[in-house]
Amino acid sequence: MLGLLISLSMLAPVADPPTLDPRIDAAKIQSLPTANETAAFLRAPAPLAVHRIALNAAAVPTSDETYTAARKALERGLQFLSARQSKRGTWFEGEEVEPTGMEPRKRAASVAVTAMALKAFAQAPDLGDATTRLRARAAIDATLADPKAMELVLQGGIGNYAMSAVASGLAAVGDSDATLGSTRAIRWLTDNQWDLGEGVEANKDWHGGAGYGTGKRPDLSNTQMMLDAMHDAGVSPEDPAMQRALSFIERTQNRKASNPASWASNGVNDGGFVYSPANGGESFASDLAGEGRYGEKLTTRSLRSYGSMTYAGFKSMLYAGLAKDDPRVQDALAWISAHFTFDENPGLGQQGYFYYLHTMSRALHAARVDAVMDAGGKSHAWRTELVEALVKRQREDGSWKNTAERWEESSEELATIYAVLALEEALKPKE
Repeated sequence: MLGLLISLSMLAPVADPPTLDPRIDAAKIQSLPTANETAAFLRAPAPLAVHRIALNAAAVPTSDETYTAARKALERGLQFLSARQSKRGTWFEGEEVEPTGMEPRKRAASVAVTAMALKAFAQAPDLGDATTRLRARAAIDATLADPKAMELVLQGGIGNYAMSAVASGLAAVGDSDATLGSTRAIRWLTDNQWDLGEGVEANKDWHGGAGYGTGKRPDLSNTQMMLDAMHDAGVSPEDPAMQRALSFIERTQNRKASNPASWASNGVNDGGFVYSPANGGESFASDLAGEGRYGEKLTTRSLRSYGSMTYAGFKSMLYAGLAKDDPRVQDALAWISAHFTFDENPGLGQQGYFYYLHTMSRALHAARVDAVMDAGGKSHAWRTELVEALVKRQREDGSWKNTAERWEESSEELATIYAVLALEEALKPKE
């Protein structure tokens, strides 16, 4: 009988490997060995999506002084955005440019920024101008309803960025039509996630991640935006797309016990996160430090963790249902404690500062914490310090602007949207 079983098994057909999507250069996708750590994930209920700021300080909870200062800064920021909205209800485009004449990337960027602004107005309905919110909603609805407009957005090279923002913005609006639009955007995101549908197997460094679109390699920034959108839209952490993304997030962490990539094994093992595990791993912090974006200038290649990506990874693990006492989450929080600051984006200085604050505030709200202990043992009431940092940087006209031009934060519109969204996270009620 044993011989018969062996013979039959030898005759069984061997499954062909999945066909790799032609947009992927096979030389740039790598197989990873099994991680050293075999412990199961520690699960917990994911934080609930909250789409409105609290009506008083006690519900946050924070002090009356912090709550009042944040609301004032929010109101001034929203007034600035109202003044900068185009007649078509959009942001981030010139008034003189007609939508049909916009090149795809600019159209996609305008849709993304408009959707983020829509979310900012929806989350604080008593502070922002209702007409501004309605015009922004109409602009997003018109884009979703127009096949040619959608084709421009999705051809713009930042489809994931745009559709993630649309899903989150409409989820914040929350009525039945907006929910349908959000669901449509989520479907596009999950269809375009790198997985077996594109021939990317679970042991590949691209698996579960999201890139900008049009075949771009996945990165943590786009993947965390996709997870933000799914969380905001109420997608279960048990959803297969969420769990695929979690496997990608884990491979982005500078933690050799759970990340088998060579750059993590060679690295500082600090629990922080880098930009991408794809293509052998990338970090903007390594590049800024003079070590090369891929750590190629080091004898033993490693990559540096940095602030915005560490909060992105930390938050994403919580959205995907990991418990705060999971060792991966704990190691991320240890990095956060060791680099806790509102002065800069740790590892990048002022580059991406407002993106960093937005990601940070979402992460700390998701963690359900009121204070963070730094490496020196000092406790930081993060809401109070966030509000103080943003009030100090707010300009006379109510806007914010980054002196570092990278990632478009020298645009008052984008920097102000990030700042407003960060303040709103600080004012959302805790579960």
